[in-house]
Amino acid sequence: MYLMDTPYGSAPSPVWERPEPQPRAAPVPLSRAKIAATAVHLADSQGLDGLSIRKIAKELGVGPMRLYDYVTNRSELLDLMVDAVYAEIAEAAPQSEWRAAVLAVVHRTRAAALDHEWFADLLGARPHLGPHALAVGESTAAALSQAPGLHDVDALQRALGVLNAFLVGALRAEITERQVARATGTDESEWQSALGPYLTRMLETGRYPTVSRLVHDGAHLDAAETFHHNLTTILDGITTTSPRENPNLPPG
Repeated sequence: MYLMDTPYGSAPSPVWERPEPQPRAAPVPLSRAKIAATAVHLADSQGLDGLSIRKIAKELGVGPMRLYDYVTNRSELLDLMVDAVYAEIAEAAPQSEWRAAVLAVVHRTRAAALDHEWFADLLGARPHLGPHALAVGESTAAALSQAPGLHDVDALQRALGVLNAFLVGALRAEITERQVARATGTDESEWQSALGPYLTRMLETGRYPTVSRLVHDGAHLDAAETFHHNLTTILDGITTTSPRENPNLPPG
């Protein structure tokens, strides 16, 4: 076990900093990247609840105990899986202009989350500190730091917080809707047929005029278009008026 000294005593060094175990004379060569790729594949098809060291080992054709040479627990396995997805996000095409750079990274994050639905469950749950996650964080922060109105590190921190909150909420909502529809076998038209009469009766009471307007006059919004519209609205908001410049904010 590799240890590092911290203010709280000795702790295992992060999985990304530990050297790979020495290769064995075994029929199946292993690496952390190979284990992570296999785990990602299983999670894509079975979800995180269906993921286990035993299943990964079976998929790789090795005994479960061999995997513990590479990852000491499930938490480390999830760290490697998350960073493997960030490696995909890091492939976003580089952009010279700050706004285009942020849009490219965020849209690439959405695409990766839709490909790996379990990834959204881990967004915001714990710090993502793998090398690819840090690379994505650096490119996002560096681009956003060039935006007008973000004059200091406090403004940049707030802007990143707003952007991350939007991203986590939007992706979790979109993916949850997809999962529910898939699990129940109910699409939007079937849902409307089942609950439409009830909703009509409730709206006819006149107690919900704004909801009624949204139901009757609002168009069905495309998920990708809505995501892009809301993202650009967020960027417009966080880069035009800093909190210090807003006269409507209460003091202190």
